Amino acid sequence: MYQALRPSRSEFVPVRNLNYHVRLWGQPSSERPPLVLVHGWMDVAASWQFVVDALKDDRFIIAPDWRGFGLTDGGGVDNYWLPDYLADLEWLLDHYAGEGDDARPVDLVGHSMGGNVAMHYAGVRPARIRRLVNLEGFGMPARQPAEAPARYGQWIDELKGLHRGEKALAGYSAVDGVARRLMKTNPRLTQDKADWLAGHWSAPQAQPDGSARWQILGEAAHKIVNANIFRVDETLALYARITAPTLMVEASDDSLHGWWKARYTLAEFHERLKSVPSVRIEQLADAGHMLHHDQPQRVAQLIEDFLA
Repeated sequence: MYQALRPSRSEFVPVRNLNYHVRLWGQPSSERPPLVLVHGWMDVAASWQFVVDALKDDRFIIAPDWRGFGLTDGGGVDNYWLPDYLADLEWLLDHYAGEGDDARPVDLVGHSMGGNVAMHYAGVRPARIRRLVNLEGFGMPARQPAEAPARYGQWIDELKGLHRGEKALAGYSAVDGVARRLMKTNPRLTQDKADWLAGHWSAPQAQPDGSARWQILGEAAHKIVNANIFRVDETLALYARITAPTLMVEASDDSLHGWWKARYTLAEFHERLKSVPSVRIEQLADAGHMLHHDQPQRVAQLIEDFLA
């Protein structure tokens, strides 16, 4: 099994009536800003371990489990909203980097959904971000206002399905089943890393018959579609307010083509990125969407070089 070179420590922070789980590496320093790492959908903060181990320099690193993922409770809700992640991040930065006149800018790195959150937050609170790194956070295909009625209907129908138990996440008889699931989703993930991740990505839960099954540490409510249609004009307005130099890192595997075909392309996303005042695009060879698992050394190098 993979052996962490820089083991994390855990603590829980009160955030908006939730007990937020946060992984920390290193110690606060007056010389360098905190490095904040935010994970993607159906992932956990421990997923950053391989990148942290590959960093050359010791830094104070903060990586939360988003609400309803990992060891952070979801609060009993039956769906999740992007604005909540923005507010949660603000609470966490207040706690670790000060607030008001005492607030200290941070370096912010986000993967996938976390990359989208990071980009939006940097447009809402530009002064709080010194440098910004987005790993495979592309946003969503453009939607038209005429799609709104059907979207609301879909949202309601999916909520009903959730409450009927139709969206429950699969369980596994042993933790190695979780590891196999991770490797099936990401063929580049090696066995040693899959085995390590599985123990952080899931936990045993008692069953009515007294047995235990390993359940993914992610609330099924995350599978509910967002009720609001994605509006490109709002996203571009947020991008335009980003003042931090921004690094966009894309995997050589075209995730957008795999997800959306011609409906949403990399070229369209690059057109959106033109709204960001200062942005550089890097492509990472031999990597898929989980590029922080596939090429952690290269990801770490790109981050450190950019943040220097």
